[in-house]
Amino acid sequence: MTVPLVIVDGANVVGSVPDGWWRDRPAAAIRLRDRLAAVASDGLTDIPGPVEVTLVVEGKARDIPQTDNGVRVERAPGSGDDKITDLVRGSDRDRRIVVVTADRELRDRVMALGAEVRGPSAVPRR
Repeated sequence: MTVPLVIVDGANVVGSVPDGWWRDRPAAAIRLRDRLAAVASDGLTDIPGPVEVTLVVEGKARDIPQTDNGVRVERAPGSGDDKITDLVRGSDRDRRIVVVTADRELRDRVMALGAEVRGPSAVPRR
């Protein structure tokens, strides 16, 4: 069985918690990246770990460093939503893919490609 893929819309998930993230977007993205390591090992509700986790970053957060904590950082050269859609489109159709976002337009785009969608509260945000 193929390991599920969880793709996290970094800007959307970071923006879902009003903790001052706007003062330092790269630092907020790094904090999210580090918290997502638990998802890689433990999974999500009803999706036991391990899972593959990809964090999509854009804009000022695009240059955060990659680590070896089990979370792959994908840098969007433009729109993070377009990068996420491309990742879903390029994935194996037999693989379970979950996109974490609250963006309604992105939700529609990836669901049309067969992905599941969860809201930002599905992953640790603090």
